[in-house]
Formats: sequence, C-alpha cells, structure tokens
Amino acid sequence: MLPFFEDHKNLILQTLLCVSLTLILTFLKIPVLFLHGLFTYIHPENVGQGNSGSSSGVRAAIRRPSGSDSGPGLDGYQSLSSRTNAELKKRNKSKDKKFEFDESNAQIFRLKLDEGHLQTRLFFNDYHNSFLFSFVGISCLLLYMYLGASEGSGNGNFIPLILGFIGLTKSFLALAKISFERSASKRSEKQFSAIFGVLGFVIGIMICSGIGPSVFDFHFDSIEGSWRILIAIFMGLIAGFLYMPAGKNARSFWLGTDQLRCNLSIISCGWFARMILYANYMLTVFTALLWINPFAEIFVNKNSFHGGSAAEKLVGNVGFPESEFNRFRLLCLLLSGIAQIVVVRSNLQMFLNEAVLSWYQRLHASKVPDLDFSRAKVFLHNHYLCLAALQFFAPSVLVLLFLGLSQIDTNSFDKYNLVCGLLPCSAFVKEVAVFMAWWIVFVWSVITSASLVFYRRGVLYVF
Repeated sequence: MLPFFEDHKNLILQTLLCVSLTLILTFLKIPVLFLHGLFTYIHPENVGQGNSGSSSGVRAAIRRPSGSDSGPGLDGYQSLSSRTNAELKKRNKSKDKKFEFDESNAQIFRLKLDEGHLQTRLFFNDYHNSFLFSFVGISCLLLYMYLGASEGSGNGNFIPLILGFIGLTKSFLALAKISFERSASKRSEKQFSAIFGVLGFVIGIMICSGIGPSVFDFHFDSIEGSWRILIAIFMGLIAGFLYMPAGKNARSFWLGTDQLRCNLSIISCGWFARMILYANYMLTVFTALLWINPFAEIFVNKNSFHGGSAAEKLVGNVGFPESEFNRFRLLCLLLSGIAQIVVVRSNLQMFLNEAVLSWYQRLHASKVPDLDFSRAKVFLHNHYLCLAALQFFAPSVLVLLFLGLSQIDTNSFDKYNLVCGLLPCSAFVKEVAVFMAWWIVFVWSVITSASLVFYRRGVLYVF
C-alpha cells in the first residue's frame, strides 16, 4: 500500500483536493458568500398610493418600509430619504403650480443582498460555475507547484492541466456569453467591442509574425504559422470581450475614488477601499509595461563590462539578472490577478452605487425631476448584478489560470503522442499561456486608462 501511495502521490493528492474543494464550495455556498452583504437599491413607483389596501396596482414590494401601514414585503429595505412620511405629505410649496411633484415617488430603498436575492439574478448560474471551476483549477495548479515536477509526473500532471483548462474554458465562454447579451449594453458599446476585437487581431498578427519583438518581449519561433493565426484570433476575441468589463472597471474606479468630488459617502468608497483601488490600478499598469522592451530594459542587468563609458557600465550593472527578472514579471502577473479578485466586491458595489448617483442627479436636476431614467437604471443595475460580477471576476481568474498553466512541466507529456500530436506542448503551454495572461492585463489596463483620461477630459461622463 505504501509503495503504491509513493508512486501515485501526486495523482491521489490532486484527486482528494479536487473532490474536497468541490464539496466545500458547493455546500458552504462560497460563490454566494463572496457577494453576500453588498447593497443594491430599489426605486419604487407610486409609494404613497399603496396604503389603502385596495387594488391600486401597487405591489407589496414597493410599499413604504416604515409605519404601521407598511406590509411585510419590504423587510430589509432601508429608505435613503431624509424626510418623514408626514413631511412628504404636507409639503406643498406653491398653490398656483400647474404640476405638483409627489416627492414620495422619489424615494429609493437600500437592500442588503443575500442568497435568495442573488439566485434570482440573471447569469447567476454562469457566475457560480465560473467561480467553482476556476477556483478548483487554480487550487490544483497551486498544489502542483507546491509538490514540484519531480514529485508528480505522468498521470498526476494531467489533473491540474485538465481542471485548469476546464476552468479557463468556463470563464472564457461565460465572458463571451454576457458580451452578446443584447439588453445589457448599448449598441455603441458593442460596436466599440467589435473595433477593439479587430485591433487586437491586427496587433496579434504583428506580434506573432515577428514584427513585435522589437517592442514586445515575446518570441514565437517554435510555433507554426497556423497556430500563430489562431493565437491572433484568440487575442482579438479577448480584446473585444474585455472592452465592456474594462469600461465598467473605469467607471467603478472613477466613482470609488470620488473623482466627481460629490462628497456623498453612499456613492464613493472608504479610505481603505480607495487605497486598494489605487494599488490595483497601478499594479496592473506596471505589470502591463514589464513586457514592453523600452521599459523592461531598465530593470535588466546587462553586465556591460566590455567597452563603453563608466556611466554605461554603471547603468548596465543596475537591475535584475535576466532569469530573476523573468520570475519578477511572473510574480507581478500573479499579484495583478489576485489584486483584481480582491477589488471585485468594491467594483461591484460601485456599479450598484452608479444607479444611486443617477437617481441623485435626476432628483436635483430641476424643480420637477423626471425620474423615469433613474428608475430604469436602478432596475437594470439590480437586474444585471451577476452579469457585472462575472465581468469583474472572469478576467482576473483567466490571468491566474493562464499563469498556472504556464508552470506545468510539459516534458512529462512527451510520451503521450495523442496530446502532443494535437498541440505543440512545450510552446503552447509555456510561451502562449504567459503571453495570454499578459495580454489580458495589457488590454485591461489600456482600456481602463483610456477611459479614465476621457472621463477626466469630459469626453465621457457617468450619468
């Protein structure tokens, strides 16, 4: 029994980890707990007309949450209006008004999310499956890296490879699915997504054809031409699918760090969450620059002992050795993916608070506010909660999964002709996986930075 365990140690440990994590995540409902406690908002209609108990067309879910006449349908709701019911009923400033604005209809209620609310949202199953498979895949890849290649070879290495690929596929397909959702985005956003997809494909052709090495520190000499075209197509798809999530990320950063200077605590983040948002943004941009040669050369120790001036020798000896610099870049990719997961809750809360900002702007825009737009925006942000969660969550786990797959020792698969006959194992898993992880971070940082510049210049605005 003991020799059998020693021979199949990697396979047994990977299987136990996979099964135990799946059971724990499922029964403890970790994907739900990850979003538990966030605040969403309800903007009701005809609040003041629902007290008579007659068939006035008002549902229990939108009655006033306080007072003896309120029904039990709003347990957990919190009114954000600072005025009492009596003040709302008595207020009538002008007798000769042609149109009276009922201020009770301008109220907005805050609701703390729990399991029942999350399970009723669209794309909850896609978010749940993506969270489950990606977390299990990442955990198996971490166990593989902990055990080392010498401890697990052969069949044992297939488990992290297969589970990592399944998690990668689940997250990518979920991201693609929500990108084609018709009512979740504007037509202009879909058009820009298509434009960015084409640009990503063109840049991919340039990098894979050998034009890019002077700018981008990637080399695909061992990959055949047909695989290079497929890589370029995949780059275009990723660039197109990431446009709308990165745009949401920029709006969340803009609101969370209070760039509008609205000084509303209910909209912006606290000081700790702001610090995390700033750190995540700076780390993402810094990581994206580490594979661009003019910037990357600053960190590499060139060891220029032969020839040149004293200043050139000094500059050449400053920095990391090339092998250490490669490990440093991979570490930055890892930290970037983890940081994006950490800020998912903050970004999602800012996505929900964006609807509150719309309500606040419409409420104070004129003496007779038109709240139809803000009511629709509050509803849509509440309706597509899990879609936004998936948009914030999927890119980060894609980065971690690609990075984990790049660390698998593919030399142990050389004896399996079926696998290596279908894929160029050493090249595809090693070089392309790191490149795809970097490409996601690069596209994410470029779109986010460009959106923030447009917000700062007034070309784009949050409404």
